[in-house]
Amino acid sequence: MLWTPKIRLVTVLCSIVFVAGTALQNYVVIDLDLIEASMRRKGVETGDAPAYLNALRLVGKVFIVGNALGLLVWFRWRLLFWPVLAVNVGQSCGVFVVPFEVHRAAIDAHGWPGVLPSLVTDGGAVILSIVLSVAYVRSRRLTRTGGPVPL
Repeated sequence: MLWTPKIRLVTVLCSIVFVAGTALQNYVVIDLDLIEASMRRKGVETGDAPAYLNALRLVGKVFIVGNALGLLVWFRWRLLFWPVLAVNVGQSCGVFVVPFEVHRAAIDAHGWPGVLPSLVTDGGAVILSIVLSVAYVRSRRLTRTGGPVPL
């Protein structure tokens, strides 16, 4: 994949927002009380809440590091395309994986700003994944001169 200036800029800006949003979600919004409240809403025993919180925070840390990798796109390293796409596809799965009860508990605890980091990072990752996939397909097409199609 040839990193065009536009795709590089979009990826780096999104990565900055996703690192900040994931860190905010991981360390400010999600806490033990919120996890216990979401588990009560779901009708599940809250004894496993600390382990669930640790698992969520571990996943958040992985996405923070993965999104930080997207900042290196600025240097046009071609090998970063697939890892950056994989991180964003993985983070976009949060739209489907995170139970609704977690969002409801976040709204109860923090109001709408409590779900904003998750909506921005997960929803933005869906959009960035689509943009990167389309850019990849377009870069694979050849012009009449044999060079890559500019995006």
